[in-house]
Amino acid sequence: MFRVDLAGWTVGERVGGSCIHQALRGVCRGFQGLGAAPREASCPLLPCLLLLFGGVGSSVNDGLCGAPQSRVGREGSGEGQGQILQRFPEKDWEDNPFPQGIELFCQPSGWQLCPERNPPTFFVAVLTDINSERHYCACLTFWEPAEPTQEVTCTEDTTEREEEAEEGGPAQLSPVTPGPPGQLFAPKTLVLVSRLDHAEVFRNSLGLIYTIHVEGLNIGLENVIGNLLTCIIPLAGGSQLDSVEDGVRTISLGAGDRQVIQTPLADSLPISRCSVALLFRQLGITNVLSLFRAALTEHKVLFLSRSYQRLSDACRGLLALLFPLRYSFTYVPILPAQLLEVLSTPTPFIIGVNAAFQAETQELLDVIVADLDGGTVTVPECVHIPPLLEPLQSQTHSVLSMVLDPELELADLAFPPPSTNASSLKMQDKELRAVFLRLFAQLLQGYRWCLHMVRIHPEPVIRFHKAAFLGQRGLVEDDFLMKVLEGMAFAGFVSERGVPYRPTDLFDELVAHEVARMRADENHPQRVLRHVKELAEQLYKNENPYPAVAMHKVQKPGEASHLRRAPRPFPRLDEGVVQWIVDQATAKMQGAPPAVKAERRTTVPSGPPMTAILERSSGLHGNSARRLEVVRNCISYVFEGKMLEAKKLLPAVLRALKGRAARRCLTQELHLHVQQNRAVLDHQQFDFVVRMMNCCLQDCTSLDEHGIAAALLPLVTAFCRKLSPGVTQFAYSCVQEHVVWSTPQFWEAMFYGDVQTHIRALYLEPAEDGDRLQVGELSAPEDERSALDVASEQRRLWPTLSREKQQELVQKEESTVFSQAIHYANRMSYLLLPLDSSKSRLLRERAGLGDLESASNSLVTNSMAGSVAESYDTESGFEDAETCDVAGAVVRFINRFVDKVCTESGVTSDHLKGLHVMVPDIVQMHIETLEAVHLESKRLPPIQKPKLLRPRLLPGEECVLDGLRVYLLPDGREEGAGGTGGGPALLPAEGAVFLTTYRVIFTGMPTDPLVGEQVVVRSFPVAALTKEKRISVQNPVDQLLQDGLQLRSCTFQLLKMAFDEEVGSDSAELFRKQLHKLRYPPDIRGTFAFTLGSAHTPGRAPRATKDKGPSLRTLSRNLVKNAKKTIGRQYVTRKKYNPPSWEHRGQPPPDDQEDEISVSEELEPSTLTPSSALKPSDRMTMSSLVERACCRDYQRLGLGTLSSSLSRAKSEPFRISPVNRMYAICRSYPGLLIVPQSVQDNALQRVSRCYRQNRFPVVCWRSGRSKAVLLRSGGLHGKGVVGLFKAQNAPSPGQSQADSSSLEQEKYLQAVVGSVPRYADASGRNTLSGFSSAHMGSHGFLRPQRAALYIIGDKAQLKGVRPDPLQQWELVPIEVFEARQVKASFKKLLKACVPGCPATEPSPASFLRSLEDSEWLIQIHKLLQVSVLVVELLDSGSSVLVSLEDGWDITTQVVSLVQLLSDPFYRTLEGFRLLVEKEWLSFGHRFSHRGAHTLAGQSSGFTPVFLQFLDCVYQVHLQFPMEFEFSLFYLKFLGYHHASRRFRTFLLDSDYERIELGLLYEEKGERRGQQACRSVWEYVDRLSKRTPVFHNYMYAPEDTEVLRPYSNVSNLKVWDFYTEETLAEGPPYDWELAQGPPEPPEEERPDGGAPQSRRRVVWPCYDSRPRAQPDAISRLLEELQRLETELGRPPERWKDAWDRAKAAQRLEGRPDGRGTPSSLLVSSVPHHRRSLGVYLQEGPVGSTLSLSLDSDQSSGSTASGSRQAARRSTSTLYSQFQTAESENRSYEGTLYKKGAFMKPWKARWFVLDKTKHQLRYYDHRVDTECKGVIDLAEVEAVAPGTPTMGAPKTVDEKAFFDVKTTRRVYNFCAQDVPSAQQWVDQIQSCLSDA
Repeated sequence: MFRVDLAGWTVGERVGGSCIHQALRGVCRGFQGLGAAPREASCPLLPCLLLLFGGVGSSVNDGLCGAPQSRVGREGSGEGQGQILQRFPEKDWEDNPFPQGIELFCQPSGWQLCPERNPPTFFVAVLTDINSERHYCACLTFWEPAEPTQEVTCTEDTTEREEEAEEGGPAQLSPVTPGPPGQLFAPKTLVLVSRLDHAEVFRNSLGLIYTIHVEGLNIGLENVIGNLLTCIIPLAGGSQLDSVEDGVRTISLGAGDRQVIQTPLADSLPISRCSVALLFRQLGITNVLSLFRAALTEHKVLFLSRSYQRLSDACRGLLALLFPLRYSFTYVPILPAQLLEVLSTPTPFIIGVNAAFQAETQELLDVIVADLDGGTVTVPECVHIPPLLEPLQSQTHSVLSMVLDPELELADLAFPPPSTNASSLKMQDKELRAVFLRLFAQLLQGYRWCLHMVRIHPEPVIRFHKAAFLGQRGLVEDDFLMKVLEGMAFAGFVSERGVPYRPTDLFDELVAHEVARMRADENHPQRVLRHVKELAEQLYKNENPYPAVAMHKVQKPGEASHLRRAPRPFPRLDEGVVQWIVDQATAKMQGAPPAVKAERRTTVPSGPPMTAILERSSGLHGNSARRLEVVRNCISYVFEGKMLEAKKLLPAVLRALKGRAARRCLTQELHLHVQQNRAVLDHQQFDFVVRMMNCCLQDCTSLDEHGIAAALLPLVTAFCRKLSPGVTQFAYSCVQEHVVWSTPQFWEAMFYGDVQTHIRALYLEPAEDGDRLQVGELSAPEDERSALDVASEQRRLWPTLSREKQQELVQKEESTVFSQAIHYANRMSYLLLPLDSSKSRLLRERAGLGDLESASNSLVTNSMAGSVAESYDTESGFEDAETCDVAGAVVRFINRFVDKVCTESGVTSDHLKGLHVMVPDIVQMHIETLEAVHLESKRLPPIQKPKLLRPRLLPGEECVLDGLRVYLLPDGREEGAGGTGGGPALLPAEGAVFLTTYRVIFTGMPTDPLVGEQVVVRSFPVAALTKEKRISVQNPVDQLLQDGLQLRSCTFQLLKMAFDEEVGSDSAELFRKQLHKLRYPPDIRGTFAFTLGSAHTPGRAPRATKDKGPSLRTLSRNLVKNAKKTIGRQYVTRKKYNPPSWEHRGQPPPDDQEDEISVSEELEPSTLTPSSALKPSDRMTMSSLVERACCRDYQRLGLGTLSSSLSRAKSEPFRISPVNRMYAICRSYPGLLIVPQSVQDNALQRVSRCYRQNRFPVVCWRSGRSKAVLLRSGGLHGKGVVGLFKAQNAPSPGQSQADSSSLEQEKYLQAVVGSVPRYADASGRNTLSGFSSAHMGSHGFLRPQRAALYIIGDKAQLKGVRPDPLQQWELVPIEVFEARQVKASFKKLLKACVPGCPATEPSPASFLRSLEDSEWLIQIHKLLQVSVLVVELLDSGSSVLVSLEDGWDITTQVVSLVQLLSDPFYRTLEGFRLLVEKEWLSFGHRFSHRGAHTLAGQSSGFTPVFLQFLDCVYQVHLQFPMEFEFSLFYLKFLGYHHASRRFRTFLLDSDYERIELGLLYEEKGERRGQQACRSVWEYVDRLSKRTPVFHNYMYAPEDTEVLRPYSNVSNLKVWDFYTEETLAEGPPYDWELAQGPPEPPEEERPDGGAPQSRRRVVWPCYDSRPRAQPDAISRLLEELQRLETELGRPPERWKDAWDRAKAAQRLEGRPDGRGTPSSLLVSSVPHHRRSLGVYLQEGPVGSTLSLSLDSDQSSGSTASGSRQAARRSTSTLYSQFQTAESENRSYEGTLYKKGAFMKPWKARWFVLDKTKHQLRYYDHRVDTECKGVIDLAEVEAVAPGTPTMGAPKTVDEKAFFDVKTTRRVYNFCAQDVPSAQQWVDQIQSCLSDA
C-alpha cells in the first residue's frame, strides 16, 4: 500500500466499493460554453475515453529518440506517427465526440525511437473543442523494445469517463529496417480524455494500469478499465449537500486500490493546486505581473520549458490569476512540434512549447516569451503592455512580496521574532490568488451600477456602460483598464456575471461587501495580509472541502521497474468484456432518477456606489461652491429676463464650465425649467442657453464619460424659440457641431439606458411608478429598487408564471424596446441633420457618418484641438454632397444603429423590417421641417458685432487689405489670458486683422465683457514674419470650429487667429497671398523702406541737385560701372555670395569658385595703385569714402591718414589704403582699408586669395594704451596659412600660383607683426602694468611668452596644425557654432518665449526647460567668453586676428563686442552707431540674406546674428549699467528695426550693393525737410531731442575702463525683449504710434486737470509699465515741461534741463567736500578725457541720487580730443547760466563751416554770445543742443579766407573768412559778402570788448 500526496489530492481510507455500474446517458450534457458550470443536470459518472497509442515510423535510424530536431513535422524528417491500437468504448459518447489529432499531443516532440529504455512519463495536455469546451488528456508514456516485423493493428475499444479522457493504448512504431532486438525502444502511451479536471485521479488510474502490466499482477486489465469508465463522481458544490458522501466519492478500480474524488464547492472558481505558487517561484513577481497584464490586454504569451508538466501548470496558474475573467482566446498549454506554425496566428494566445524548439520562436516579433527554466520574460520592442494604474500596481507588488517572502519585513530588525512557519506551497498558492482577487475587486468595484438591463424575459440581456464606469472611477486616461474593458474576456464576464439572479461566489461577495474594508486597510500592511489569508482559506476550502478523507491507496511499480525486461508487450485487451461492464452500469443508471444539483440562486448584491480609484485634484478648475453658485445665478437671470446681469456673468460661467461639477449643475438647473418636455424662450434667452450648452459639450469626448451629453440630450429637444407662426427652432439645431453626436457607442449607451428605465417601469407597481427615472441616468435613487433588483425578482418568479403570462411579458418588453428604437431614430435625425444643408460636408467631416467603421475610428478627433479626422466614406459621395446625400448618409447611420441594438435586444424581424421602412420617412420629414426653420432663421436680425477699430498708421504706411473679422486667441503667454499673474482675460479678443505695407495689425476688444472697453492691439512688421500656418480652432464665442491662421514673427509676436464665420475662405486665402507677397518682395526695392515716402517711382532717375557738378547718383553709377570693368566680365550681373559648403571648408576651392571670389592676375597695375591723377569722379568717390564711418573712426584711433594728394605719412605703422575703392578686391569690404604701411596695394590682391570671400586681414581697431591692434578676416582656405604651417620645409621645385599666394600671405602677416609694438621682454614678463598674471592662466593655451599676434580660428579648420615656435604669431583654435545652429537655436527660443498654444500645466519650470533646450544662452556665453579672451590679449599688448567662418557673422559679433568692451567711446550713442556702421554695415554683414528680405532668400530663413550681438550687449549693459550712455530700450529698438525693414540702414549685404542701388551717398546735400527718415540713426537723433527714451541716466563712465563681464550661463538673463508685450498699443518701437494721438511732445502724457482720482491700475501684458510709472528723473522732466507750459513759456528741451541739473549738483557738491568719487579721479588719461558721472550713493536716509560732475573742456586736437568731440552731447554746460531763451545771443545767423581734417563744409547756425565770450554753433536755428563752442579768449586773429575743396560753389570768394585760435584755424563762409563782413565786425568788436 502506498500513501501518495500529490497536487492537493490525498488518499484516504476507502469509503465505498467500486460503485460504478450506472448508465451514462446524458453524461456531461450540462457543459455549455468555455469552462462553464454544468446546468441543472450534472453528470454522476466520469465519462472518459481510454486509448492505447502506438507509433509508425519510416525507419529505425530516423526514429531514434534524441533531442528533437528543428525540422519537426516536416516531410522526410524520419519521425513516426502515432496510431490508435485500442480505444474504449469503441463508439463515441453522445455529447463527447472523439477528439481528432490527439496522437500529436501524446508525444508533443514527435514519435521517435530511443536507444535506451526511459522511465515512464506523465503529463496532462488540454484540448479545446469547437464549442470552446476544454478536454483534459492525461498521457502516461512508457517504452517497449521495438519489434521490426510488428504490425500495428488499430482496434477501437473505447470507454468514457466524466470528462473526455483519451487513454492511448500501446502505440508502437513498426520500423522498416530490422535491428538487433532490445537495441531500440518505441513509445507507447496510455491516454485518458475527460472533460473534468481531476489530474491526480488520472495519474493514479493510468499508473495502476501500467503497474498491473509491468509487475505482472494477477488482475484483469479489462475489469480495471471497465470500472474506470463507469465510476460515479460527486456533484459540484459539496458544501451545499446533505452529507459528506454527496461531496466526496471513494472509488476503486478493482485492483485493491482506493481513490478519493472531491469536487470543488463552487465550480465557478478555478482549481489551481500549486500552479500559481510554482509560477511565481519560476518567474518572480515582476515577470508574473507582466504576463498577467499581457494576458488581460490580449497580447500573445508563449511559455518555454523542457518539462511538459511545468508548461501545463504555468498555463493553469496564469488562467487562475485572471479569475473572475475567463480567457477566451487560443489556449494550448502543450503545443506539439508539428503545429508550431500556430504561433504565427494573428490572434492572442497562451501557448506552451518545449524549450528544445526555442529557435523556432526567435522570429516571432509580437510574442511575449516566458522562459520557465531560465526565469525570464522577454517583451519585444514593438509590444507595449500598459502598466497597472497606481496606486494598485505598487500595492499589489508589495503584498505579493509579503506573501512570497514574509521574512522581508523582519530582515532589518535588530531582534527578529522567532521565525514563523511559512505557508505550505498549496496555501501560498491560494494566498497569491487572493491578492489578485482583491486587485480585481478594487478594479471592478461598482461595476454593477453600470449594467444596463435591456431585457429580462425570456433570457436576461445585459449591457455594460463602459464610458460611465471609466468616468465615475476617474480612469478615463487609464490605458490598462480601457483595454481590459474592451477585451473579450470582460464581455464574457458581463454576460456571465451581469445576470441579477444566480448563484454567487467569493468574488461577488468581495466586490459587494469588502471594498470599504480594502480601502481602509490600504496603509496597514498587516491588515491587508490578514485579509489575504482569510480569502486564501476560502479558496483552499473550495478545492479541498474534506481534507480529512482525502487519502489515496494505489499500487505503484517498484523502483527501476522500467529497466527490467518486460515479460511481454502490453497485451491486446478484450473489448467485449469492457463493453459488457459499461452496458451493465448503463442499465443500472436508467432506473435511477437523474442527479440534479440544487443551485442556491440569490439576487446578486450590487455593493456600494462606485468611487474614484484615486482622488485626483481637479486642477485649475476646482469646482468650488462659488463657481456652482455663479452658474445657478446666471441661469436664473436668463430665465428671469435679466439679460444684462446674465451677460456680465456669462464669461465666468463659461470658464467654470470647464469643471465637471459645474457642467452637471448646469444640466440640473436647466431641467428645472422644462415643463411638459417643452420650454419656449425668447431669442436672447435661447442664445444664452445654446452658448452654455455648446460650452458644456465642447469638452465632452466622443464617449461622454461623465454623462453630460446624455443629460443634455432631452434638453436640446425641449428648449426652443418661435421664429414665426408655426415655425419653431429647437436647441438641437444649434448644438450639432460636437463629435459626441456622431459616435455610435454614445447612442447605444443612451438607448440601453432609456430602455432599462422603461423596462423597470413596466414591472414596478403603479405606486412606485410615480417617480420615473430621469432619462440617461444609470440607476434609480436609493429609496427605489434598481432595475437590477426588479430584474432579479422577475427572474425568480419566471418559472412560477403560466405560459400565457410569460408570453405576455415577453411581448411587452419587445414592444418597449421597439418604441424606444423609433424614438431614437427621431432623436438621431434631430442631431445629425444640419440646419443648413450647404454645411453638410462640414457635418460629415466631423462624424464620418458614411461608414460605421470610419466613424468609430475617427473618434480620436479632439473637439478642443479641433483636428478633424478625415476618414469618411468616399463612396457615399461626401466630396460633393447634396441634400439627398446628407439624407442618405444619416439614414445609413441610423439603420446601422437600429440593426445593432434591435438584434441585441431581441426585437422581432417584422418590427425590424418596419423600422427600416420608417427611418427614411422620419429623416425626410425632418429635412422638410428644417428647411422652413432655416429660412426663418435667416430673417432674424444679425447679432450686433462690435465695430471694427481702425489701427493708426505711420506716415507713408498704406493699408493693403482692410480688416478681416477675426478672434485673437491666447498663444501660451498666460498673462494675456488672465493667468497666474491674475490680470484680466484680455484674450481671446474679437476684432479685425489689417495688412499694411509695413505691418500686420490686430485691433479688437476682449470677448470677456468684464474686462471693459479695453482696446487690444498686437502687431508686427511684415518683414519679421518667420512662419505662417493654417490651423483649425474653436471660435471662442460660440465654440464652433473655424479656420484660422497662426503667424509667428522674429520680433517675438504671435497672432493666433480664428476667422469669423463671415470671412470666406477666399478672403482668408487672399490675405495669406498678399502677406506672402509683402514678406518676400522679388526685389529689395519692393520693401517698405523704399516705398515709404518716395518722391519718385523706383527706377526713374531723380532730379539732379542744382549747381553741384555731377550728381551723386551719377557718381554711384560711374563707380559701379568702373568696378564692373575692373573686376572683369564675370561680374556684369551681380551674383549672390556662395560661401563654400561646410564640407569643403579648409580645402582649396575649385577653379571656378576661385575666379568668382578673387581677381584675375591680368589686372592693369594702374587700377590697383593709388595714382595721383585720379579722375574727377574718382576724387568725388574718395571724398565720399573718406566721410564714411570707417574713416572717421580710423582717424580717431590714429590708424592712418589719407590726404587729398594721397601722400603717405611714412612714420605711421598703418595706412588707409584705397585699393578696394572700386570694390575690386573684395565686394563685401568697405572702400578704404587699414593695412600695414609696408605692404604695397598690388600685393593685397594676391593675399586676399587665401581667405574665404577674399576677406583678407585688415585692422579695425587699435588700443589707445597698448597700441595692439585688432584685425578681422574671413576663414583661411586650405592652401593658406594652415597649409603653409603643415608643410613648411617641403621642397618646392616650381612655385605654383598657390604657393606664391601663401608666401604673400606669410609676408603680409609678418608685416602686420612688424607694425605692432612689442611689449614683452625675453623672459616673458609683461611690462603692461594693467595686466595681472591671474588673467594669463585663465586660458590653457596662452603660454607665458606671448606672441605678437594671435590668430583666433575655427578648431575644425586648424586641426593638426603645429606652428613653428620661431613664428611670431600663434594659432588659437576655438570651437564656434555655425549660422545654421544660430537659426535652429533661435527657432527653439521663439517657441519657448511664445509657445503658440497654452501649456497643459503652466509652470516656470517648463519655460526654463524649453529655454535650456534652445541653447541660446549657451551661444551667448560662448560669444562673451571668446570676446573677453580677445580683450585680455589686446590689453596685454598682443594683437589679435579674428578669422572665423566667412568673416561676416561670428567674426563680426566678436570684433564688435571686443571693441565695445575695450573702448568707452563705443558705449556712447554716437560711438555705438559708429561701431555698427563700421563693423556690421561697411564690413558686409549680410543683413538681407540673414533676414531673408527678398524672395531669393526665402529658403534660407531668418538667422538673427545681429540680434544675438545685441543680446550680448544687453548682458554687458546689465553688469555695467553706468558705462553706457544709451539705455536698454535703445538695444530693443535696434533689435526690432533691424528686422522691420522700416529704415534702409539694415538693408542689403554690403556697401557695394548699397552704392549700386544709390543708397550710400543719396542724402548728401539734400534738404529733405520733414519727410520720413530713411536712416535709423537719423530717426534716433530726432527722437533723442524730444525724449530721453534712448538715454541712460546712470551713465557715469570711467574712460579707461576695459569691461570684463561674467559669461557663465548662470550670470546671463533672458532679455525681456523676448518676453514682454504691451497689448494696449502694440510694440513700442514705432514711437509715433506708441504715444497715443499725435500731439506736441510736451503734451504726450498729460495728467489731466479733472478732479478725478490720479490712481491707475497697471495690467500685466497690457500697459507699458515704464510709461504708466516712469522713473523719477523722467517724471521730474515731464513735470518741468508741464509747469513751463502752464506758465506760457516755451518748454525747455529735456537735455538742457538734465545738463543744468547735473551742473547744479556739481556746484552744490563742491563746498561740502562731496565731490567726485575718488575712483573717477584716479585715471591715467588726461583730465579733459573724463566725462560726467552719475552714481547712486547711500545717504543717511535711504538711497538718494547724487550727481557728480567733472570739469569738462571742449577743446583739444589730439586723438583723445576727437573722442571728446564725439561726446559733446554729454557735456554742454553753458546752459547753467541761461535764464531765458532770448538772452545771451548778441548776434546769430547761418555760416558754412569747414570741418576738421578731411571733413566737409556744412551749414551751421552760429550764435555769438558776448556774455559768455563764446561763438557757439548748432545744427539749425531751433536746435537747443550746442554742437560746438569756440572760446573767443583763444582767438588770435580774424582774417579773409580762401575756398578749399568741397566749399559752396555759388558763393563769392570774398565771403570766406578764417578765425585763427591758439589750437587751430576755423574756415568759415557766409551766404554773401555783406553778411561775411558783418560777422567779422561782430567778432572783432567782441574781441575788443574783452
